[in-house]
Amino acid sequence: MEILVTGANGYIAQRLIPVLLEAGHSIHAVVRNAARFAEANAHDRMHIYEADLLQPESLSHLPKPIDVAFYLVHSMSANGDFSQSESAAAKHFVDYINQTACQQIIYLSGIVNETQLSTHLESRLRVEKILGSSLVPLTTLRAGIIVGSGSASFEIIRDLVEKLPVMIAPKWLNTLCQPIAIRNVIHFLCGVMLQPAYYHQHFDIAGPDVLTYKQMLLQFAAVRKLRRSIITVPIMTPRLSSYWLYFVTATSYPLAKNLVDSMKVNVIASPNKLAEELQIELIPYTTAVTMAFQRIEQHMVISSWIDSFSASNTSPQLMMQVEVPRHGCFNDIKWRKVGNNETQVLDNIWSIGGKRGWYYGNFLWRIRGFMDKLAGGVGLRRGRTHPSDINAGDALDFWRVLIADKQEKRLLLFAEMKLPGEAWLEFKLMKKNNQLYLRQTATFRPKGVWGRLYWYSVLPFHVFIFNGMASNLISYKP
Repeated sequence: MEILVTGANGYIAQRLIPVLLEAGHSIHAVVRNAARFAEANAHDRMHIYEADLLQPESLSHLPKPIDVAFYLVHSMSANGDFSQSESAAAKHFVDYINQTACQQIIYLSGIVNETQLSTHLESRLRVEKILGSSLVPLTTLRAGIIVGSGSASFEIIRDLVEKLPVMIAPKWLNTLCQPIAIRNVIHFLCGVMLQPAYYHQHFDIAGPDVLTYKQMLLQFAAVRKLRRSIITVPIMTPRLSSYWLYFVTATSYPLAKNLVDSMKVNVIASPNKLAEELQIELIPYTTAVTMAFQRIEQHMVISSWIDSFSASNTSPQLMMQVEVPRHGCFNDIKWRKVGNNETQVLDNIWSIGGKRGWYYGNFLWRIRGFMDKLAGGVGLRRGRTHPSDINAGDALDFWRVLIADKQEKRLLLFAEMKLPGEAWLEFKLMKKNNQLYLRQTATFRPKGVWGRLYWYSVLPFHVFIFNGMASNLISYKP
């Protein structure tokens, strides 16, 4: 079967695609940056297309002979009017899909059973109506909170539970929801493919448990064997709630704002027999949490929301800018002799950030991350998806990986923190005087006077932080 997957770099698609490939299907993956996707998704039945649904001319080269199209695109993390962008993207997709041989569109949406909906859920419903206007039959699966390692909701709940023994929380923690395990979501998406009985239909998909957000937090804590107390207060406005979620968790402020807006709405599934007809065994919430941690402990997290470019408002076009600028920049370059430690040094470089830290002055890095959060940046809480594997496009604390090439012995990072300029950090093993050295280069391109003042103000810290980091990258042994 020929299957088109939009949003192929996203959290859901990265869980769905391996299942489809294992079933023998050919995948036509639509991404905004092909280089980032291709590195980690090479397969003889994988066909990659670079396109942006907001730019209709970029869709002209997408395949026409397809059987099923998965629409897995959303923009809730973005600044500005994301609903307008989502509607435009859906219209452009319909124009394209009407010219193909596609037999079915499958759209993963949100549960929209309340009279008053959040902006996010209203946008999802609007997109569903646009897709439903296509000549191709639409099947919509509507889900609420998705529980799985790396999902936004799972990681936000994890941040809250593991970092706050006592929570003074807003009253929306009493809102009802019906979470569903990511494994069940994939079962439903695959189960409805090319089933005519489900054409022009929508179905709510959810797990067996109806819980308040407070109950979800407490049950999550019980799975982690943590004792937690939660006090809900009525005085926290949506704005205060958004700031609370933003500072405590790894989420961006735009995502926090839209999540708070959605969390005021009950998300309960309407009963249907889809799970029974597809013979899907629904997974309870605590079981789904336990399964997620099993994957985390085994370092088998396939995808994570933190790696999404929309989570940091960085353009995917950044991945094309793999050459660090030379003119008008400040540089801090450190050289260290590698000796016979090449393999260990490369492993140290590839494990930088996250729980491992930055090899020197981790306390100062955390302060810098906190300052970035105060300025509205991403901060250090994003961490990294895998402790030792890293690919171009991954998020790494408050950096974005541009190049991760072990053969060329080069790792290049771009700063996504709030700065009066642009910053890069590069690690490269190279020959110098017939010996192997580590060259560590910090590059800063200032914007105006404030950028120059910033560089000179942090220069004293760079002297010992970058010196210590370069030395410890050579000497560190886990």
